[in-house]
Amino acid sequence: MIKLEDSYSHKGQRKALVKTLARKGIMDKKVLEAIGTIPRHFFFDSALHSHAYEDKAFPIGEGQTISQPFTVAFQSELLAINAGDKVLEIGTGSGYQAAILYLLGAEVHTIEYNQHLYQRTKKFLPKLGIKAHFYQGDGSLGIPDKAPFDKIIVTAGAPVVPKSLLKQLKVGGILVIPVGDRKTQKMMKLTKKTAKQITQEEYDSFAFVPLLGHEGW
Repeated sequence: MIKLEDSYSHKGQRKALVKTLARKGIMDKKVLEAIGTIPRHFFFDSALHSHAYEDKAFPIGEGQTISQPFTVAFQSELLAINAGDKVLEIGTGSGYQAAILYLLGAEVHTIEYNQHLYQRTKKFLPKLGIKAHFYQGDGSLGIPDKAPFDKIIVTAGAPVVPKSLLKQLKVGGILVIPVGDRKTQKMMKLTKKTAKQITQEEYDSFAFVPLLGHEGW
């Protein structure tokens, strides 16, 4: 049984991290509150606990990373989650982003390509009281039988915006996805105005692990 301890020191480090994110331009109070609530060190091997509240990405095994807190906050802010939103997350990874989405009031559906990470996170998140629907498979194709979704977030870099994901987005819905090459990607926010009209906004460059699958790499 994992012993999960959230000390005064951890809480203090989280407060400092929230201040750092606010200074870097994150304005959504609910997002900052969620990051201030979830113990990020629970998602790390104990040997790395001292690094958990640095604003950096860290490896979690299987060639994957837990995203930098700023990246998690930035993507979450762009999604503009409303309570009850049905949200699809592509790339469960450690489960940290899914936990933030849950605290923001989303009904979370999360899919992971890697079998080992899927099994690990599916067992782990409920121990924190985080409720989500977990799936294993090709996230680049979305989850057609659970569509449509109010919001879709992709936590891996894509070569192009997968058509399957746009198709599974509700009219009025938002897709947040990093698009580019294998080294760097531009963060994109796509809003489905009508069944055929999509507006696109481009933000800063980020570096994500590649999105694997039929409509990924």
